Amino acid sequence: MKILLATFWVTPHVGGVWNYMQQLKEKLESFGHEVDLLGSGEDHKYIHIINENRRVEKDKLLPLSAAKALENSYSSIYLDPVVKYYVLRRYFYQLGVRYLGLEKYDLIHTQDVLSTVCINQIRPANTVLVATLHGCVAHEMKHHVNHVQKNRSSNLASTYFDKLEFEGATSAEITIVANEWLKHILTDEFHVPPSQLKVFHYGYDTESFLKRMNEKSAIQRPIDKKVIIYTGRLNENKGVHHLISALTQLKKSRNDWVCWIVGDGPNQKELQNQNKASGLENDVFFFGRRDDIPYLLSLSDIFVLPTLMENQPLSVIEAQITGKAVIASDVGGVPEIIEHGVTGVLTPAGDAQMLCININYLLEHDQYRCTLGANAQKWGLQHWSQDKAVQNVLDVYESAISKKKIVNE
Repeated sequence: MKILLATFWVTPHVGGVWNYMQQLKEKLESFGHEVDLLGSGEDHKYIHIINENRRVEKDKLLPLSAAKALENSYSSIYLDPVVKYYVLRRYFYQLGVRYLGLEKYDLIHTQDVLSTVCINQIRPANTVLVATLHGCVAHEMKHHVNHVQKNRSSNLASTYFDKLEFEGATSAEITIVANEWLKHILTDEFHVPPSQLKVFHYGYDTESFLKRMNEKSAIQRPIDKKVIIYTGRLNENKGVHHLISALTQLKKSRNDWVCWIVGDGPNQKELQNQNKASGLENDVFFFGRRDDIPYLLSLSDIFVLPTLMENQPLSVIEAQITGKAVIASDVGGVPEIIEHGVTGVLTPAGDAQMLCININYLLEHDQYRCTLGANAQKWGLQHWSQDKAVQNVLDVYESAISKKKIVNE
């Protein structure tokens, strides 16, 4: 088959969706399928087929004067700035995808509600559509609107993103979600028919990841201190500001640790300022975006994910594969992949004091920390089997093809 893996989001990027697309492409190609990757370019300025280095610029899709007129016309309709932002980008995304062409694909596998809705409206009549949803966009966007507009989320934004969530979850022949948490949100809150959804967790190329752990970089761990590590995006939802608050408390009682924050994002400067104001400049280090995460994890002792909103975090999967003790917030799908006290520690989201207590306990109890890591690795290497996960995806493809044929007859 000729398959297109598509996302609305900027690609390449740091995060689970891009990693999922890359690993799925490689595995599908090993089965003889042809696979292309599609996404938005930097700041949504263009749409591109990444593996072919083929793109179309937004300015070429619509002359600048026409684009300005279009934006002004939307301004009068969509008074909420966040809604206006996504309406316009959906419009240009759809134009760009149409320009690049979908006719050659037997099946399109979208990775979010936005790309699903856009591509469903323009896909050829015989092209099969499968969607994987990596989180609840409606929840994430409303949280963002509340944060930006200081807890004055508009009814328009709520209505818009609720409708988008439902449409994105029901436009494909079959929709895949990674856990029961997201399935229940879609069925209970957004009234998506349960028959539309398949629940399959992600797979991961554990063999390659374990090999990369031995690819050393210039970073060295301190001789006399344990290493706490966070890997991921630096945005509001990831809760890194709570980690810094917890470490501020921790420093009052002990200084036998350092913390490495690996990743970048819109909140990086704000977090660095918080870190400096807390007097942690010699304790917490910002590494930025890096390609040696497997090696950095191998040097660390405790992985912390202080997230406020999460689906099935890639960073936890990687920490488990590396055999690290994990402390993660008890939100979203996280409790489905960590057994508290056995394969990791679940901590209340947004509670810096409890996070401090949990970190301190693992620093204090070496045997318990090591046992958590060993249990996590044993479970993770079995649970995150990529072969099994890709076979589940292929089974969904076959079911979607059969469903499409019935509809077309």
